[in-house]
Amino acid sequence: MRALPVGDDALLVEVSSGEEAQALHAEFLQRRTEGSLSVREIVPAARTVLLDGLADPARLASELTTAEVPPAPPRAREAVEVPVRYDGPDLAEVAAHWGVTPHEVARIHAGTEFSVAFCGFAPGFGYLTGLPPRYDVPRRATPRTAVPAGAVALAGPYTGVYPRSSPGGWQLIGTTDTVLWDHTRVPAALLSPGTRVRFVPVGNA
Repeated sequence: MRALPVGDDALLVEVSSGEEAQALHAEFLQRRTEGSLSVREIVPAARTVLLDGLADPARLASELTTAEVPPAPPRAREAVEVPVRYDGPDLAEVAAHWGVTPHEVARIHAGTEFSVAFCGFAPGFGYLTGLPPRYDVPRRATPRTAVPAGAVALAGPYTGVYPRSSPGGWQLIGTTDTVLWDHTRVPAALLSPGTRVRFVPVGNA
């Protein structure tokens, strides 16, 4: 674990894997709840956790340098279910990459329980992990100029759902009508780090 100063009152804590970042994020949230960590924001990413608004970042950095990454947190009890039609334009390409049929892609994907590792890219977009490494897929060589809202997509080790129309280079395997970001909802984001997610096939999947 490595803690790097960011400005006057923040630290970027680096670890060696996404699983460790998730565990560290959960640990910092717990410390803040208990009152043993005073911090304004805790922001997880692929292999880092940013702590912003620390009163004494140097002291915490010294503590973290000799600390061990905490064990993985217990999983939340209820999973968010996302209905999905496995009708994406890249479904056949992903099937070929995996060496299976398109129907089998849907079965494997829907049979996996995912967890939100971190959020970013766009409001409401979660980077979901859960598929074994053998199912990693490359991004498209040429990104699309517009990916529709609700597109269910794969890239590298992650699954994601586009919360709004935007450019994107992920492989599109399905679509959902689930609203990922709604500013009138509390909280506005359906997904947050640590949320369990299951995709439920609908239609002809």
